[in-house]
Amino acid sequence: RDLAYRHRIVHHMVLGELVLRPIPVVVAHRVATYAQALGVTDRFVRVARRYAQGAYGLAWMDLQRNGFVDHVQGADPQEPSGRSPRTPATPFEPAQIDPELAARWTAFADLPAGTLGRSVREMYDSRGFALPGTPGGAPVYLAQHDFVHVIADYGTNLYGELEVFGFIGRADPDPKGFAWLATLVGLFETGYIPSAGFFDRDVRGGHVRAPGMNQRVADAIRRGKVVCNHFDKDLFEVDYHRFAERPVEDLREMLGIPPKSNAAIEGGSAGVFDLNGMSELQRQFAAQRQEGTT
Repeated sequence: RDLAYRHRIVHHMVLGELVLRPIPVVVAHRVATYAQALGVTDRFVRVARRYAQGAYGLAWMDLQRNGFVDHVQGADPQEPSGRSPRTPATPFEPAQIDPELAARWTAFADLPAGTLGRSVREMYDSRGFALPGTPGGAPVYLAQHDFVHVIADYGTNLYGELEVFGFIGRADPDPKGFAWLATLVGLFETGYIPSAGFFDRDVRGGHVRAPGMNQRVADAIRRGKVVCNHFDKDLFEVDYHRFAERPVEDLREMLGIPPKSNAAIEGGSAGVFDLNGMSELQRQFAAQRQEGTT
């Protein structure tokens, strides 16, 4: 197998480590030994080793430095909102009040049903999410992944977030995209990462260990691999605003997204508009909103 394939296999090994708390030192050593035998030098192997040693702060610094920050700052500086280039953002930078951006998201509500813009706006409205560019809205870079929730049809509870970031991370032609899934596991499964700016730690549910999540995460990675082979571009770099008037199905075809597997669906993988794909608070908001319209 070529180096790229071997590199991804090492990431699967690291993912197997990261769901353990604590990570036994012998496991970290075994993965490092296997990576060396495969001729793969990878920073995420060191991140897992730091976790095994209890050096959580150093591990998070490594994850940012060798995953998110280097990868994002090496990307196309053109903003996803389509405005003029500026210094590339870090993934979790604080959200900015931006009336122009907020107006663009507001205008999505006027697009025809089934279009990407209208669908992502309906997702926001059904859950009470603040629009990007308004107080409480997602940072502009991170808001990119909300379009992927719609296109890939994943829910917005923590189970759905693990799926969508498994999908996004594997769809990235740069192996550093694995940082997305590694961070989400640290936030929502093990607590290795206390906070990542917009996301805060929530380990109450044992999300990766929940029934069916093995099929769901594995299928998200599989679908991301298909997209990577077809599209060969970081999904965070796509200007989704340019495609807002296009039907969602057109975007799925453009990206080459395959359907979910039967195993993932049987494991409970929920669609973006399914109640089972919402958190308890999101379902409560949706119910109150429905009562207000009847």
